[in-house]
Amino acid sequence: MTDEDLKRQPEGVQRVAAALKAAGHAHMPRMLDDAARTAQQAADALGIDVGQIAKSIIFRRKADDAAVLVITSGDRRVDEKKVEALVCADCGGKLGRADAEFVKAKTGFSIGGVSPVAHADLPVTLIDRELFRFSEIWAAAGHPHGVFKLTPADLEHLTGAPVADVVAL
Repeated sequence: MTDEDLKRQPEGVQRVAAALKAAGHAHMPRMLDDAARTAQQAADALGIDVGQIAKSIIFRRKADDAAVLVITSGDRRVDEKKVEALVCADCGGKLGRADAEFVKAKTGFSIGGVSPVAHADLPVTLIDRELFRFSEIWAAAGHPHGVFKLTPADLEHLTGAPVADVVAL
């Protein structure tokens, strides 16, 4: 994607591209023909295994109204109790579901396009260790049609987040 092409992209994609460029990441966002609001849609569009999709799940930490971002493998389901134990232990709070308004306000992205980088407010972030089964993964790039390629190690570097066991058995 050239700089001119990037200027014609949605604002969220531009923010993600700028964050990736600033971090020296080798792969810029790619726009898909169809929306990839789900991990399965993204995997089908890219011709990859659904587990290679790094899906972004946002929770609301009730104690301080913080956004909690869990980046998990597309073929796994997040165990909310495991996440709660990791991010609410010190504050004695609970996790709650995040509605579309909360997600947009805290991340700057709409559901279906939440990127692991370039958030409006820095979320509390955890990376699912199950992503490390793959040498290449893909994440949302700030828009339901936008994705970018990376490795699990890149994801750690870009987010600074810890890797944890966050999925249901």
